[in-house]
Amino acid sequence: MLPPNDAKYLTDRAVNHSVTLEANMTCVLFPDFLLPAGFNRTQSNLLLRLSAGYPDVPPDMWWFDPPIRRADGQPIPATDVIEQHMGRSWQRWSRHFAAGQWKSGVDGLESFMALVRRELEKSVPVAVR
Repeated sequence: MLPPNDAKYLTDRAVNHSVTLEANMTCVLFPDFLLPAGFNRTQSNLLLRLSAGYPDVPPDMWWFDPPIRRADGQPIPATDVIEQHMGRSWQRWSRHFAAGQWKSGVDGLESFMALVRRELEKSVPVAVR
């Protein structure tokens, strides 16, 4: 269900994950995804939902269950929506690539995971970590 480059990326790094289909979306679940310091927990389940047009269509947004918050209680912008996927409630992180940032035929899960990590780091100021 994943393009060969994405499957290789996950296999080469021995990343714990599962892939399922739901509502014409490829769902990639990373159980117990490790979070950087500064959040109210050290890990959470991370869900990526890839549209039928992926990888030509860039992914956007990701979801956490249980929800994550900053340890200092300050809000994280664009994370207050809860959605139902795979029979569970998920906290949606609404984030998107800038126009032209995603290169079809070049970018894949590795690029998207880099965006997820950057956004997590940006969400917690250095003083809180």
